[in-house]
Amino acid sequence: MKAFMTAFRISALLLVLCGILYPLATTGAAQLLFPKQAEGSLIHVGSVPAGSELLAQETASPGRFQPRASMAKYDPTASSGSNRAVGTKDYVEETLAKASDWRKQNPGLAEMPADLVTASGSGFDPDLSPEAAKAQIPRISKASGIPADELTKLVDRLTKGRQLGLFGEPRVNVNALNLELSKRTP
Repeated sequence: MKAFMTAFRISALLLVLCGILYPLATTGAAQLLFPKQAEGSLIHVGSVPAGSELLAQETASPGRFQPRASMAKYDPTASSGSNRAVGTKDYVEETLAKASDWRKQNPGLAEMPADLVTASGSGFDPDLSPEAAKAQIPRISKASGIPADELTKLVDRLTKGRQLGLFGEPRVNVNALNLELSKRTP
């Protein structure tokens, strides 16, 4: 019984320290030292430095890069994946419907990169593969009037490589791309 009570007291102490006091202290310090950043915000053109790592945000403009699909509908208070298995009928039908929508929005799309029709685990991933970003260039060029080769150079310039040269895949931040486009077009 003595061992149980000791373990219980230690667990209660750690719960209070790690589960209550530490989160309160770090949140309070963040609010005092970095009040704007601690609150977070949606992108407002001109107020966010290019290249910032932000949550994915939906855009309906054909002249902008579209992010990956979001099961949470880009609502940061409702993070979720679909929890559907890849082989289920619902998942396959949903993916085929997304592919059909992408083909309608992007006529002449020869190859469909997987990240255009699949959602990220959290639903907030702001990154696409460079191939998925480049697949959108003809539509964006037509809608914005920016030459396709200029858009390709923009994607290449903002593409980040593997982390430490080993981990992950090359990626490009959709928000950074759209912020750059907003500087060139209204």
